[in-house]
Amino acid sequence: MKFLFASDSFKGTLSSEQTVELLAKAAKEVFGDIEYSGVPVADGGEGTTDAVIAAENGEKITVNVHGPLMEERQAYYGRLDDHRAVLEMAAASGLPLVPEDKKNPLYTTSYGTGELIRHALDSGFTDISIAIGGSATNDGGIGCVRALGVRFLDSDGNELEGRGEDLEKICTIDASGLDARIKDTKITVMCDVTNPLCGKDGATYTFGAQKGATPEIQDRLEKGMCNYRDAIIRQFGVNPDEIKGTGAAGGLGAALLVFLGGEMRSGIDTVLDLIDFNRRLEGVDLVVTGEGRTDWQSCFGKVMQGVGQRSKAKNVPAVGLCGSLGKGADQIFEHGIVSLMTTVDSPMPLEEALSRAEELYYLGAIRMFRFIKAGMSI
Repeated sequence: MKFLFASDSFKGTLSSEQTVELLAKAAKEVFGDIEYSGVPVADGGEGTTDAVIAAENGEKITVNVHGPLMEERQAYYGRLDDHRAVLEMAAASGLPLVPEDKKNPLYTTSYGTGELIRHALDSGFTDISIAIGGSATNDGGIGCVRALGVRFLDSDGNELEGRGEDLEKICTIDASGLDARIKDTKITVMCDVTNPLCGKDGATYTFGAQKGATPEIQDRLEKGMCNYRDAIIRQFGVNPDEIKGTGAAGGLGAALLVFLGGEMRSGIDTVLDLIDFNRRLEGVDLVVTGEGRTDWQSCFGKVMQGVGQRSKAKNVPAVGLCGSLGKGADQIFEHGIVSLMTTVDSPMPLEEALSRAEELYYLGAIRMFRFIKAGMSI
């Protein structure tokens, strides 16, 4: 019997790699000698770069960049081979990088994300996958593409710095200085939200509050975002509001699509392609996946959905070992997952479950594999 272990991380407790180790230990205890392989998986959000680097035996490349407040800091991206690189915008422009008392998307920028892309171009990569979740910004991506040579000018012809507050000042856009290497580079944007750039479901009103924007700041940012959209329409004949996902990451989705020619793809599908998951399924009898909490949201671009659907397509059963189950968890059965089990074995406070995560996961894996062994003997 051959197993494939492919779980998401359990945020704040277990890494994807740790779940592989614990599953292997539990399977050996129940079945004795087994054949297995394990692969870290992420859904295009936090931890994607680390998961793909680990799965592909890639290399972490550290870069000095400017953070969300233009402070100097270090970030990194992953080298997968001579042509492919993977990066997360959150590494350079993520919300956790901003102190609580300074969270205000009027003053944050995605410039550091552009610096990561520029470094990847300098290193010769021609296939760059970018995960854009977890942003601290609402700058429409102007900071990012400014780092790549695009200039945003006010009514006096002065170049703007690329912060959220600059959106309302944009009069003209000069893309003539865009890094020429972009046209020969495949840019894949990992994103699972479909929000437009502007409007009630756009970048500002949907995500601005969590980045520190008060209702008054949101109104100002929205006015600026509409001005930015109109400038793009005037000069490039493209309306970002007609393209799904342009509102992702504070409008970074719009900049990556309009200026860099990026292709928007599901995060989990991109990750599974990067780690060649279909090949890993060959000869496998059972897939074990999982996540910290499974509910209705797990069916919308998350790890278990992606792993389950790929497994089902290859006629390989997949089961889930999860920290907890919430409303609508059973919907995951429509996506190739045939059974679910939780790691928690009795009522307990969340704090206890988190502090005992490794122990509970291992014991849950033992119970799961015993059920599987019992089913095999029926």
